[in-house]
Amino acid sequence: MAPMHPRLPRRAILALPSLALLPGGSARAQAAGQALTLAVAAPPTSLDPHYHTLSPNNMMAEHFFDQLVGRDAKAQLRPGLAESWRLVDDTTWEFKLRRGVKFSNGDDFTAEDVLFTIRRVPNVVNSPGSFAIYTKGIASAEVVDPHTIRFRTNGVYPLLPQDLSQVYIVCKAVGDNVGTGEFNNGRAVIGTGPFRLASFTPDDRVVMTRNDAYWGEKPDWAQVTYRFNANDGVRVAALLSGDVQMIDVVPPNDMPRLRSTQGLSFAEIPSLRCIYLKLDTAHEVSPYITGPNGEKLDRNPLRDLRVRRALSMAINRQAIVERVMQGAATPIGQMMPPGANGYLTDLPPPAFDPDRAKALLTEAGYPNGFQIGLISPNNRYVNDAQIIQAIGQMWQRIGIRTRVEAMPFAVLAQRQARNDMSAMLIGWATSGEPSTALRGNLTTRIPEKGFGTVNFSGYSNASVDSLVEEGLRTADNGKREEVFKQAMRVAMEDVALITLHMQKNIWALRGGLTYEARADEYTVAAGVRRGQA
Repeated sequence: MAPMHPRLPRRAILALPSLALLPGGSARAQAAGQALTLAVAAPPTSLDPHYHTLSPNNMMAEHFFDQLVGRDAKAQLRPGLAESWRLVDDTTWEFKLRRGVKFSNGDDFTAEDVLFTIRRVPNVVNSPGSFAIYTKGIASAEVVDPHTIRFRTNGVYPLLPQDLSQVYIVCKAVGDNVGTGEFNNGRAVIGTGPFRLASFTPDDRVVMTRNDAYWGEKPDWAQVTYRFNANDGVRVAALLSGDVQMIDVVPPNDMPRLRSTQGLSFAEIPSLRCIYLKLDTAHEVSPYITGPNGEKLDRNPLRDLRVRRALSMAINRQAIVERVMQGAATPIGQMMPPGANGYLTDLPPPAFDPDRAKALLTEAGYPNGFQIGLISPNNRYVNDAQIIQAIGQMWQRIGIRTRVEAMPFAVLAQRQARNDMSAMLIGWATSGEPSTALRGNLTTRIPEKGFGTVNFSGYSNASVDSLVEEGLRTADNGKREEVFKQAMRVAMEDVALITLHMQKNIWALRGGLTYEARADEYTVAAGVRRGQA
C-alpha cells in the first residue's frame, strides 16, 4: 500500500464534518427516522477509488465520488459529472462538465480535477488491479475551459465513455503525492458524491452522513452505517432481529424461509458477474500440481489444451446451479450474460462429460490423473466455498485428486497478484459490454497497453490480443460487437479460463423500504428509499 502523504492541504483535513461524530448526532438521526443501517457481505480493500478494480471498492466509492459518465441500475450509460460528450473528430472526445458542483471540502468541481484524476490513476502505488485499463485509451488531455475537457486518443477509440464510467473523480486538493493510506484514514476522501465519510473501520463498517450540497437527488438518509459481514447466518439474523434494515447477497438456502417472513421485501435482478476458474499456465512446473502419487512433474499439465478441456467437461454446472446455488444462478460458457452486448447465443456451457474428460487426460499423457491445489475465497461470492468443494469432488471422479482450500478474499487477492496458485475460483463483473472482460482477463498481460490487468495466470493468445485491439479501434457499434464476440469465442475454445455461472443479485429489506436492484450488484445507500414494499 502506498505510504501516507505527510503534507495534505489543511482544507482536505477539515473535510470530515460528520453528524455521527457530533454529540448526540447518531441518536438524533435515529429518532428522526433518517438513519439507515445495512449489512453487506464483502468489505472493500481500500477507500482509495483508484487502488483496486474490485466491486466492493467501487460500491463504496459510489457513495463519496462520481464519474464523468454514470450507469443506471441496468448498467446503461447516463450523464454524471459530464452533462454531455461528443466526438469532435476521429481521435478527439469532448466532455461538457456540470456547473455548480462542489466537492465535500467546498471546492468547485472543474476540468482541472478531471485532469488530475486521469494523471493519478496509472500511478497508484502497489495497485493489485489497476484502473489504468480505463485510462490507457487516452493519449493526452486538454482543459478547454473550467467546464470543458478534451481527450485525444491513439487512433479511433469509441469506448472512451464506457471506460470513464469506471473512473471516480477525486479533488485536486488532495495533492499530487497523495497515497492510498490518506484515503483509508479519511483525509483524502473528498468527492462530489451523495455522502461524506464520517469514519472507516476496516473489515467492520463505514459510517457516512448525507452531503446536503450534493448536485443530484438527495438521499433519504441523514446517516448511514454500512456494515461488513461475510457470515451469511449473521447477516440474516441481523435482518430478522431488526439490527439492520437491509442485507445483500441473500443466501439462496435461506430464501424460502425469508420469503415466508412477514415484513420483508426483496429486490432481485440477473447479475453481470461471471464466476469462473483461473488456471495457471505461467509456470513451466505449476507450484501446486504433482503426479498422482505426489511425485514431482517435469511439466505443467495446465498448459495442455486437452487437460484444460477435460477439467471443464468434468464440471456439472447445472448441478452446481441447482444444488449449491438453489437456482440463483445461470450456467454459462462465456464471460457475458445472456442478452448482454457481446453475448454469443451459440456458445452454450460446456457439456458435462466425465468419460470424454478421462479420455482427454489419457491422450494428454495423464491416464492416472494428477494432484492439484484448488483455492477459493470463503467470503466473497455467493456460496463460494461450497462451489469449490463441489468442483473438487467432480474432478476427483475423473482421477484429479484435489486439495481444496477456502480463505478470506483479502488473502486470495494477494495470492492472485503473485500467481501463487494452480487453480482458483474468482469472479468478474462486466460493465455491460465485453471489452472490460476481454482486456482484464483474456489478453496477454501487457501493462503499458492496459491489457491483462488481472491476468496474472499467464494465459496468452496472439489471436485474442489482435482481435481485442481491432475491436477497440472499430467505430461501428455492430462491427465492434462482432469482433469482440470472435475474440471471446477464440478464448473460450482455448479454455483461457473455465466459466461456471452468472450470479443472481438478491437484496432483502424490512420496514417498508425499497431498493432498485442493480445488475452491477452494488449496494448503494442512496438507492434505498422509504415506501411500501
